[in-house]
Amino acid sequence: MSTLLSAGFDRPAADEHLPYYGRYIDLVPAGDLVASLEAQEREFPAFLASIPSEKHEHRYGEGKWSVKEVIGHLNDSERLFVNRVLRFARQDQTPVPGYDENTYVPAGNFDARSMESLAEEWQSVRRATMTLLRSLDADAGTRRGTANGAEISVRALTWVMAGHVIHHTNILRERYLGQSRRGGADLSS
Repeated sequence: MSTLLSAGFDRPAADEHLPYYGRYIDLVPAGDLVASLEAQEREFPAFLASIPSEKHEHRYGEGKWSVKEVIGHLNDSERLFVNRVLRFARQDQTPVPGYDENTYVPAGNFDARSMESLAEEWQSVRRATMTLLRSLDADAGTRRGTANGAEISVRALTWVMAGHVIHHTNILRERYLGQSRRGGADLSS
């Protein structure tokens, strides 16, 4: 039996997601999505470990999240995205509400945690995501559901997850660490 990840799948079509999500999907390099997800699994923790401790609670502007809060947001978001993947892949047609990240982040109290614990959590969440994706049959990628009032496919959600990490890595590099942006799946320091 072919699985979703072993069969591979192309970049989602524009009708598979809201235009807003294109900003994340467009960041994922052309080619093999699985390779991008696996590269993130290896490279993102190394990138986090390279961030100097004096920057962990840094905010680049008033009202902006700290580095730790960005990581906490990535953890929360991937959990929510993968919950949608599971529901829609299992053909659950119950609409899923959106979420307000600006409510979640302060409630997460991420600055009280160590960077190491947040990085470990990200790795655990990503491993669980990959385990689920590897278990889905190839047809699951085209299944759709409604999240935040709009239809989205399992395939699009998976690309969004990969692009969301790239998006926030670029923000961390540029606005928090004063580094230049790196392309695609290259998240290493």
